[in-house]
Amino acid sequence: MKSIAVFCGSSNGILSTYKEGAVKLGNELARQGITLIYGGASVGIMGTVADAVLKSGGKVVGVIPKMLEDREISHPNLTELIIVDSMHERKKKMTELADGFIALPGGPGTLEEFFEVFTWGQLGLHQKPCGILNIDHYYDLLIAFFEYMNKQQFLQDKYLSMAMVDSDPANLLEKFRTFTPPSIKTYIKESQT
Repeated sequence: MKSIAVFCGSSNGILSTYKEGAVKLGNELARQGITLIYGGASVGIMGTVADAVLKSGGKVVGVIPKMLEDREISHPNLTELIIVDSMHERKKKMTELADGFIALPGGPGTLEEFFEVFTWGQLGLHQKPCGILNIDHYYDLLIAFFEYMNKQQFLQDKYLSMAMVDSDPANLLEKFRTFTPPSIKTYIKESQT
């Protein structure tokens, strides 16, 4: 595994543990020689994880749309900053560059990015691991909702385990190494009565 895309907030959140968890992930990525692919900002959790990787001697590639380059304050010290035209191009480029995906605490944008790559995995558009770093129980309700979707038969069993969850970055990355992608999503026609 050479690179991981991290989706996360452009703000810090209310708890200091969110930043601490982002630092731990950044340090672990650098320690394992894994390049961070992320949204390119210098602010919030985004900036924190990038700074941690860089301070630990790792590589960071930021991907930011022109429209957000000033608003999200693009990071000036990255290994590489790729400027694209749109949010769609940002996600596409991050997906191309990454060998796996991790969600850190963040808002609707973070969830949208994570759910898109998760859905692409279901459809067989990629076979890369998708993980949630559940810092200080931030994603407990989302994890419970995944289980609820499964019980309500909107998420097949084989995809329930596709969103790997851990609160420790090293453990989550180890799960990525042993990830076996499930078969591509298929549909069963309901019998007509």
